[in-house]
Amino acid sequence: MAGGGFCRLPNGTVVVALTLTRPADTTGPGAPVRVLVHAANRARALTRLRNLGLRAVYLRGNAQPPTPDEITAVLHHPDGILWRAAPQAAQELWHPIRALLGPAGHAGPARPAA
Repeated sequence: MAGGGFCRLPNGTVVVALTLTRPADTTGPGAPVRVLVHAANRARALTRLRNLGLRAVYLRGNAQPPTPDEITAVLHHPDGILWRAAPQAAQELWHPIRALLGPAGHAGPARPAA
């Protein structure tokens, strides 16, 4: 189960932060990453991740809510979904979700070429 939490903003939207395992690729199992999602509510935030292929994503509790720096980062990104390695490296920047999911654009299996 992923560790994470959420924060409700004054305008009614939420920022959800989850620590997930990076989708496996050809190099083997993935390392943990911190994913931030900005959405209208918690359910929509999780739906946004599931639509990208991260199917087994659940938020139970609020043990690791987003920090103020994380909230600022996701609010200033046009996609509203970011990630970086967890535990955080000293100078690592936030990456768009496309960089985590690869060229296929989702975390599912690669589609065969037609």
